[in-house]
Amino acid sequence: MESETVMHTGGCHCKSVRWKVIAPSSVEVWDCNCSICYMRANSNFTVPADKFELLGDSAEFITTYTFGTHTAKHTFCKICGITSFYYPRSNPEGVAVTIRCVDHGTMTIHENKNFDGRNWERSYNESGITSCSKVRK
Repeated sequence: MESETVMHTGGCHCKSVRWKVIAPSSVEVWDCNCSICYMRANSNFTVPADKFELLGDSAEFITTYTFGTHTAKHTFCKICGITSFYYPRSNPEGVAVTIRCVDHGTMTIHENKNFDGRNWERSYNESGITSCSKVRK
């Protein structure tokens, strides 16, 4: 079941970081158990980078953390510390949007999936997560 594509807005807790994203109204959400995602209870959906846009002066309030391969860029608000989006290792050409940071009213969860980040390479090869940042036709 393919849902319609709509504009969603969202951001961090203190609202210093705000963005808009074009995505389906019903999304597939991924829960990861890698070291960082597990600690911050990350649940996200991924879109192509050109479907995501920072609003206003949001970039001034963002800082980035990397580790391991340094492929993933974990962004968070300098004021409140919330990661409302980041650039995932599994889809470095996309943006992973934290589901709990989407403003209410435009999105539903179609399906929850698990990504075994503790066994990253195996899960990457078997899960199908790599297609998340590709444009769907």
